[in-house]
Amino acid sequence: MKKTLTAILAILLALGLAVSGCSGEPEQNVFARGEITGVSMDSTQSPQIGELAPDFYFETPEGGATSLSELKGSPVLVNFWATWCGPCVHEMPFIQQVYEERQGEELALLAINIGESPSQAADFMQSYGFSFPVLLDSQAAVAQRYNIQYIPTTFLIDKEGIIQEMKVGSFQSKAEIESSLSKLINVPSG
Repeated sequence: MKKTLTAILAILLALGLAVSGCSGEPEQNVFARGEITGVSMDSTQSPQIGELAPDFYFETPEGGATSLSELKGSPVLVNFWATWCGPCVHEMPFIQQVYEERQGEELALLAINIGESPSQAADFMQSYGFSFPVLLDSQAAVAQRYNIQYIPTTFLIDKEGIIQEMKVGSFQSKAEIESSLSKLINVPSG
């Protein structure tokens, strides 16, 4: 009886650990895989829902430079990804659809590629026919600032620069992204 109970508890513990995983497979931790080196992550510094999003600077596709704080007044979807990440690849068509439908609206979409070269990111985007702008975080400085440990990770930031939602793992449909965006866009200004 005691052996049976021990076996059942072991199975339940294993199932619980499998179900509680953040984004699926542990090899998606870009820092544990060794993809990004020389970066220390401190979970106490993770940005939180309801807090101001950490600012960062980036180069625009047109060659200009701007910052997240300069986008204040527009809702922002910030998505961290990499070409080798299966769940990232899975959600890209949904992000592309949202980008195409909302292009020209006030929404800013920032797809941040972590740790890869410009040619890797460009080749990937071209091979899949994606046209939304990609920002490069080759040294993982922005990923570190956001304490990204699993990808894809997406932050939805309101017009005031406040994080309203964070999703670790891939979106499963365009409708799921739209649902998150509708909450973001309908957040009353403070």
